[in-house]
Amino acid sequence: MPLVTRVTDLIGRTPLFELATTATGTRLLLKLEQFNPTGAAKIRMARAMIDDAERRGLLGDGGHIIESTSGNTGLGLAVVAAERGYRFTAVVDHHACKDKLRAMRAMGAELVFVADDGDDNLATSAREDLAEAMAAGQSDAYFTEQHNNDANAVGYYAVAEELLEDVERVDILLSAVGTGGSLFGTATRLRQLGCTPRVIGVEPVGSIAFGGPGGPYWQSGTGTPPGATIGTAVDYSLLDEGVKVSDVAAFATARAVAAELGLMIGGSAGGSVHAALTRLEEFPPGSTVVTIVCDGGEKYLDTVFDDEWMRERDLLDAATERDVRAMLDRYAPVRHAQLVEAR
Repeated sequence: MPLVTRVTDLIGRTPLFELATTATGTRLLLKLEQFNPTGAAKIRMARAMIDDAERRGLLGDGGHIIESTSGNTGLGLAVVAAERGYRFTAVVDHHACKDKLRAMRAMGAELVFVADDGDDNLATSAREDLAEAMAAGQSDAYFTEQHNNDANAVGYYAVAEELLEDVERVDILLSAVGTGGSLFGTATRLRQLGCTPRVIGVEPVGSIAFGGPGGPYWQSGTGTPPGATIGTAVDYSLLDEGVKVSDVAAFATARAVAAELGLMIGGSAGGSVHAALTRLEEFPPGSTVVTIVCDGGEKYLDTVFDDEWMRERDLLDAATERDVRAMLDRYAPVRHAQLVEAR
């Protein structure tokens, strides 16, 4: 890797990990976005949104960036703001994991909470309303509004380019949908490059983007909770199928992948991996299935990977974890053979 002078120069070229392979040659590949700075995919779109704002003259020298965030977008914006001399205010709630909040503060962000201590409900709509109002009241402020910012999806075009440098084609692109930028931005660019995958979006049970009743959920940074508006980055014209995964299944999968392979993935990525594993045999033989792992699991040691936190919320399910580990064993590529040979 070349010598760089800015943290954002380290964005991209994240690795592909072969998680599972069927007897018919279908492969499940994980695009491990936790290898970006901040440990998440969203720094890609944070940089793209600020690049776009600068090009359009929406941010002046020393300007003030404001965004509603559950954490990862805020982390990316904190990096960009620090590099370019902007102020950054993150409007947050206590549903966000504590390590994301601590990291934003460490990088100079101001945090404004929309709920009192002890209220850990997801408050997406309240956050966005406050962020918009704050920006409207300051002449030097810019509300990046990630859910309705066209640059969000554009920030993920490089993911498609990187994928096609590493594999011949992507047959199925299956990933979590929060703002929609990572899934639909990647799908858009793949199409522009002549690759038209089947696009499957994954959201938590309780999210409303794909219909059905709304309700509470614990998967962080993904889905559209009741009362929130589905953003323009969710491009239904590209969506072939939307599926829902429960918190129990998503978190059990993240925990099983960690215990079985030593690979830490976030809770929403666990939902995508669960959706892919449980239907891997349904895909045409020889398919290349790609899931974008939007962040790693290290930020969730106090939640998804904490037995007490999980038990208090009735999310701990040893049987589901065993089922996922059995699927990982059944579909294991050549890892085990390589270990035997190495010995």
